[in-house]
Amino acid sequence: MSTERTSGQQLRSALSISLLNDSWIVILPLMMVIAAEMLICSAHLQAGIALHIVTLLLLTLSATRIPESHVSRSLQVLLLLPILRLLNLSMPVFSETTLYMFIYIYIPMLLPAYLVIRHQGLNLSGSGLSPKRIPGYILLSVIVGAIIGLGEFLIIRPGNLVPDLSFINMLKLSVIMIFVGFVEELVFRFLLQSRMEVSFGRLEGLLIVSLLFGFMHSGYGTLYEVLYACCAGLVLGYMFQKTRSLSLVSLTHGFVNIFLFGLIPLLPYFQV
Repeated sequence: MSTERTSGQQLRSALSISLLNDSWIVILPLMMVIAAEMLICSAHLQAGIALHIVTLLLLTLSATRIPESHVSRSLQVLLLLPILRLLNLSMPVFSETTLYMFIYIYIPMLLPAYLVIRHQGLNLSGSGLSPKRIPGYILLSVIVGAIIGLGEFLIIRPGNLVPDLSFINMLKLSVIMIFVGFVEELVFRFLLQSRMEVSFGRLEGLLIVSLLFGFMHSGYGTLYEVLYACCAGLVLGYMFQKTRSLSLVSLTHGFVNIFLFGLIPLLPYFQV
C-alpha cells in the first residue's frame, strides 16, 4: 500500500513539473498582449495594433504547430484577445451609433469562441445556465453590478448610451449589455480562466486573467481604469471560480455596463 502511495505521489509530482516546464510557452503571448495594450493606453495606437497583429500571427502558428496539450489549448484561447481588440478598434469606422457598435464587435466574436469551444470539446450546459438559478443570480448581479459600475463611472465618467430612462431605451440597453457581458465572460472566464488554471494553477490563473481583463480596458487611456478593471476582474473571476456559473458572471458583467452607460449617467446627481 505504501509503495502504491509513493508511486502515485511521484507521478503527480512529475506531472506538476511537466506542466510547470511547459507553461512558460504561454507566458510570451501573455506578455505580448499586455505590452500591446500598454502601448494603446499610452496613446501609441499604431504600435499597439501592430503588436496585436504579430501576436495573432504568432499564436495562430503556435496553436497549429504545438501538439495537442494544455499549452496548445491555452494558446487557442489567447487568440481571442487580439481578435477582440482589433474588432474593437475597427468598428467605429463602420458605425456612428455607439450603442449598436457593441453588436458589431461582439457578434463576430461568437464565431472564433464557438470554434475554440467545439475544437476543445467543451460543454456550455455544465456552466450554470440553469433557469432555476436565474432569480437569485439576478439579485446578486444587480448588487455587485451597481457597486462595480459606480466605481468605474467615477473613474472614466462615460457618456450615456441612451437618451433617457424610458422603458424602450432601457430594454435595448439591457439586452445589448447583457449580451456583451455574456460574450466577454465566455472569453475571459469560461475559456481563458479555465485554461490558465490548468496551465498555472487556480490562484495564478485567477490573477493572470484578472490582469489581462484589466489591460484589455486600456482603450480608455487611463491607468486608473486598467487597475480598477483588474480588481473588477478579480471579483468576477472569484465568483466564477466558486460557482463555475457563466450565467452569474455574465449577468453581473451586464449589469455593470447597464449602470455604467445608462442608469448612473442619467441620474440628476451625476449629471454635469
